[in-house]
Amino acid sequence: MRLLILGGTADASALAKLLAGDLRFEPTLSLAGRTVSPVTPPIPFRIGGFGGAEGLATYLRDERVDAMIDATHPFAARISANAVKAAQAARVPLASLLRPAWARQEGDRWISVPSPEAAAAALGDAPRTVFLTVGRLELPAFAAAPQHRYVARVIDRPEGVPLPPDLAFIEARGPYDTEAELRLMRQGGFDVIVSKNSGGAATCGKIEAARALGLPVVMIERPDKPAGHVLGSATEAVAWLETLLAARDHSGARSDRGV
Repeated sequence: MRLLILGGTADASALAKLLAGDLRFEPTLSLAGRTVSPVTPPIPFRIGGFGGAEGLATYLRDERVDAMIDATHPFAARISANAVKAAQAARVPLASLLRPAWARQEGDRWISVPSPEAAAAALGDAPRTVFLTVGRLELPAFAAAPQHRYVARVIDRPEGVPLPPDLAFIEARGPYDTEAELRLMRQGGFDVIVSKNSGGAATCGKIEAARALGLPVVMIERPDKPAGHVLGSATEAVAWLETLLAARDHSGARSDRGV
């Protein structure tokens, strides 16, 4: 079974590891190319876009893809919308690997906002020391609030975009455990954390550390994300693929390519 996995997340990496060496499947992992030095996956991969929904549909047809799994970031709404349209056009089964969002717990001091721009505004007028954990693409939004001191954790530093004047970087790649996050937050003297509600275990340590320290978290909530059949884990994704494979083998033909 020929598979296309739209990746770039820990979930996609976990799925790639499960499929590596499984001769029932012929997977290709597609990375958007936003990270300068991505971790090399254990399965064949490609880097770069497809040219929108139409280009993706053409790729699915040309490569005779039997199934597609959208394992992109929970905030990658545009890519997911293209995946839904392309799957319908090419009549390829689509599943979306979408980890659950973090839920507010007792002791959390969340300020929920819809966007990075709203997060910058929610920091207020008084100068604060802010820990930004939102990724490099969202950092320009905080140039509108230059009164704060920022520390941003990123995999790659942004280039050629407006940034806050008082901004330091921590270059690191997750996962991050709670104890390490506690040490970092104490040493940094942060007044507030800014985070996306990405969900998952890889970066949950910062949320647990903020809770333990009583720090407020400006939480950027998820956008509406178009999806196929929703799966919660890489293990569920493999089970879904096995169901498709069994149905195809039972019929003695290729998938009917229904979405």
